[in-house]
Amino acid sequence: MRRIRKSMIWMGALLFCSGAVFAQKAERKNVREGNKLYGNEKFTESEIAYRKSLEVNPRSVEGTYNLGNALYKQKKFPEAAEQYQLLTGIAEKMAETEEGKARLANIFHNLGDISMQNKEYDKSVEAFKQSLRLNPADDETRYNLALAQKLLENQQNENQDQNQDQNKDQQKQDQKQDQNKDKQNDQKKDDQKDQQHTNHT
Repeated sequence: MRRIRKSMIWMGALLFCSGAVFAQKAERKNVREGNKLYGNEKFTESEIAYRKSLEVNPRSVEGTYNLGNALYKQKKFPEAAEQYQLLTGIAEKMAETEEGKARLANIFHNLGDISMQNKEYDKSVEAFKQSLRLNPADDETRYNLALAQKLLENQQNENQDQNQDQNKDQQKQDQKQDQNKDKQNDQKKDDQKDQQHTNHT
């Protein structure tokens, strides 16, 4: 009886391991296929291949990263950002290797670009700074950071000007209301005087 149990346990472990190996092979196959399509600028097809790799292994860093890039190339920015955000959650682990560091720098660079597209310049500045911390030699990111900082400054100045204009408009409205109230009060006083005058006669 014990031998049967042991052999069943071994069979189960063997099946589990062979299933895991099969899954890894399927994941790699789909990623390789996606990379080939991506290299030929067939971004929609590469997206499909990367999604297949993630069906096999939803935690695949390579599949997630490459899917984000394929979506980015198709200008599907919200979906690309979603994939990149998944990886920023494991940034510390990724930064342990040079390859992971380089990927992470690219992820933050692309997130910076996406934020610039959405005119979220504050987020963009932060993302480019993160990218430069990981890859200080990246001149394109440095340029984009300077641009994002300038755009953020302009945006903040515009907002300040708008707020000042709104305050001025509000003050004018308040003054008009005060003037109208004064007129109404003067009218009431005149009416009361007229009323008193008619009562005396």
